[in-house]
Amino acid sequence: MKRNFIRNIFAAALIFAATACHDLDLNPLSSAASGNWYRDLQQIEMALNTLDSAKFWRADGDNQTDWSDDAVYRNALTEMENATLTSSYHLVQTYWRLNYQMISYANTILNRYETALHNGANKEKLMQYVGEAHFYRAVAYGRLLCKYGDVPYVTNEISIDEALNKTRDSKEMVLKHAYEDFDKAIELLPNSYSGLQRITKGAALALKARTALYLSDYKTAAEAAKAVMDLGVYQLHPSYSDLFLQKTRTSTEFIFTLSRSLSLDYNVLKGNGVYHRLPRNAGGWAGREPSWQLLAAYTCTDGLPIDKSPLFNPRKPFLNRDPRCTATIVPFDSVFLGYVYSPSPADSLVLNVGTGKMVRNQDTRIVATHAPYNGLVWKKGIDESWIANKYIVESPQIIVRYADVLLMYAEAKIELGEIDQSVVDAMNAVRARAYGVSAAETTKYPAFTIKGQDEMRLDLRTERRMELAGEDLRFADLVRWRLAEVALNRKQYGILDPAKECLEKLVHANKWFWPTTPKIDQYGLPDFAEMEATGLIRVLSERKWDNRQYLWPLPEKEVKIGKVTQNPGY
Repeated sequence: MKRNFIRNIFAAALIFAATACHDLDLNPLSSAASGNWYRDLQQIEMALNTLDSAKFWRADGDNQTDWSDDAVYRNALTEMENATLTSSYHLVQTYWRLNYQMISYANTILNRYETALHNGANKEKLMQYVGEAHFYRAVAYGRLLCKYGDVPYVTNEISIDEALNKTRDSKEMVLKHAYEDFDKAIELLPNSYSGLQRITKGAALALKARTALYLSDYKTAAEAAKAVMDLGVYQLHPSYSDLFLQKTRTSTEFIFTLSRSLSLDYNVLKGNGVYHRLPRNAGGWAGREPSWQLLAAYTCTDGLPIDKSPLFNPRKPFLNRDPRCTATIVPFDSVFLGYVYSPSPADSLVLNVGTGKMVRNQDTRIVATHAPYNGLVWKKGIDESWIANKYIVESPQIIVRYADVLLMYAEAKIELGEIDQSVVDAMNAVRARAYGVSAAETTKYPAFTIKGQDEMRLDLRTERRMELAGEDLRFADLVRWRLAEVALNRKQYGILDPAKECLEKLVHANKWFWPTTPKIDQYGLPDFAEMEATGLIRVLSERKWDNRQYLWPLPEKEVKIGKVTQNPGY
């Protein structure tokens, strides 16, 4: 029987395959046991660099889907989306294991760093690394609390017998200690670095704000987010679209990112993660698609939802929309990655811009069976470099950025009922950037104004969805808002099939792309029921949600070997 939890908390003796730091902190380190480790700054730095590996920062999702209503993977559903989550689900086990591995690395550093000090290590640099260890431990415990609720809290190396008898500690107690770790990191970490970037004070504050927000501690979330704003270190990148491209390696908007390196094959995005986001004409598979729910969620340029705005035309769904719509989803008949993009069954040929010739259109189902099932493909963060680099992506993986902090601040203040000009200013800064104007130019974008709590809450949630689409944060938003039971209990839709029927009933009847306008419900969620009733769209699948999934089960093996108890419903 595998003793996963025991193995994780004993990982102080299993620090293998860590990464060392030279230019990008990416050089591999051969195995070394911790009994002879942590004797100097370099060894501690190597252990900390391990925690910047993408495996420790995996998003909510399985394979090609992110579980939320922002994306679909053709007509497939995972266990999470089918409400069949169990304690043996591989991600339930992986998430638990990786977070306790992060905790064990941090614990070992915090329990042994004084050895390096006694060996003559530079105290200022050493204490910075101690701050990083506090940061990683706080992040890991915060994530475990959000997923599993009460969890075992461990800060020291313990015996096997002690581990077998360890029970779950209360969420309140663990969160208190996580905050203490965040605060210690905030105390010890610098605002910025002159050279190689590492964990900063701003990163610790931002992740503290996120942890607090996800656990409904709005006062702490507001204070931590405001502290980030008051640092004066961060500002919004001038261009929303450019922010996510490979050419943008650094930005004042980035608070915490993971470096990627093509030359060292480190943390890069490749394989399914690339091919499923690219159109088929460009050599991709277009399997992971932006959802119709996401497309319908963007407001029009007058700030109104599509079912209220006179500017919306269901035949031209990208016209007169918030600029982040066309920055996130490829507009029809636009040039993208060297081809005119069109999913229309009328367009069996499209223009190859590079050659000037018409070619068979692999992005329409009348030509290719597995062309996008709903006609949509991702644009955000994607450019020709994805193809030039042989379908390997090395743009930084953004963990948290300044726009998110501004919206976290606004959300926390709204939930506290403290709606003032600072809330509106934070939201307007984010929206104005999307329109390419300053927040003060309120006649040039649909600016927010102070409203009642319910209206402000809806505005904030819509703004978060538009701003952060495709960044793997939506699922966590739905969970903490307790909206998963609504948003993830709905059907997923796509283009009418077979393609010839779609051609006849929609294109030739002048009802392409959408035959009607989707309704937007009281939660800001698009409702396609009336459109489905026309018989002119196709149901791809039907998501199901069980409220027990607001908390994940503890991994089956952990419950069997010790005294930790299982969450209700599993």
